[in-house]
Formats: sequence, C-alpha cells, structure tokens
Amino acid sequence: MDYFIIAITTLAGLVFHGWLFVRFRRWADRDLALSLAGSDKDKREWILQRLTEARTSRVKRKDLQRWLEGELQRYDASQ
Repeated sequence: MDYFIIAITTLAGLVFHGWLFVRFRRWADRDLALSLAGSDKDKREWILQRLTEARTSRVKRKDLQRWLEGELQRYDASQ
C-alpha cells in the first residue's frame, strides 16, 4: 500500500509539473506577442489571433518571434 501511495503522489506531481510547464510557456508566448503589438488594442487582438494561428501551424518556438514580427509587418503594411 505504501508503494501505491508513493506512485500516485509521484504521478500526480509529474502531471502537475507538466501542466505548469505548458501554462508558463503559453503565458510567455502570449506576453511576447502582446509586447510586440504595443498598446494598440486592435493590433493586440489581431496578434493574439496570429498567435493562435502559429500554434495550429506548429511554428517552432525558436522561430515564433521572427514569425510574429513578420506578421506584424504585414499588419502595418495593410494599415
């Protein structure tokens, strides 16, 4: 019974750690996108939509900032 409790507690801790890791990465990506957008409300909404598109397109995390900057250039060109 002791091993069962240890195994369940360890598994719960690992799952919680994984959940936190994913949440922190999402928060950091969102913060990056919002900082690139500046204080313009429409641009912030638009860049969050692009961030969702980047996630569905599976843009690699190391390429995310460059991809978002490119999208912002497209946004600025269209304005």
